[in-house]
Amino acid sequence: MKIKNCLFSVYQWIICVPIEIVLTLLTCIFTIILSPIFPNSNISYLPARWWSKATCALFFIKVKVKGLEKIERGKSYVFAANHQSMFDIFVIYGWLPVRFKWIMKKELRKVPFVGLASEMAGHIFVDRSNAHAAKVSIEKAKKQLKKGNSIVVFPEGTRSSNGQMRKFKKGAFQIAADLALPIVPVTIKGSFERLSKTSFKVKPGVIEMIIHQPIEVTPYLPDRIPDLMKTSWEVIHSVL
Repeated sequence: MKIKNCLFSVYQWIICVPIEIVLTLLTCIFTIILSPIFPNSNISYLPARWWSKATCALFFIKVKVKGLEKIERGKSYVFAANHQSMFDIFVIYGWLPVRFKWIMKKELRKVPFVGLASEMAGHIFVDRSNAHAAKVSIEKAKKQLKKGNSIVVFPEGTRSSNGQMRKFKKGAFQIAADLALPIVPVTIKGSFERLSKTSFKVKPGVIEMIIHQPIEVTPYLPDRIPDLMKTSWEVIHSVL
């Protein structure tokens, strides 16, 4: 077992990491080129989807998906997922077959190539330290939803450091309430074991993405949003 782990570590650092860097750069370049040409087309999503599937294959990660039949094609949703690992991004990008925009923390805008590609693709950066900037970001998200896109958010705000779910922030739920759009709870299971927040070593195995029944949302009064957050949290947590 020790020899096997040692060999995989060598494979990971000597082969996987250089290939992943090249794949990421190519994905960013193609996204920057294609996004302005095909702003609301599945074509602009292809580089990121191929990148995600290639990354999982490269690190021997098998992805299983349940519940896709619950999603109605052509309808906008607010997808809310738990966040345990960087691989959550690859799983959603590669296996969620809808047009969507991420809501992501503003710090990612500064990452070379990735930040620019994300901006060109129409993903939304949120400054949680600034109430006005956060409000502007929410309005941008609403515009994307009105164009027929969906929104994907990790309402915990960051990756879990211990594999346990954190409290949810209300931004995504406010958007769903304002536009009366369904919230789709998404459970990602097994990603923490593959790559935790404090580790640099990927462990091959299975990650499961479970799409839950959409929660229909009527325009909520402000005091009802905590109930929506609680229900979504409990649904996601129920299968972890």
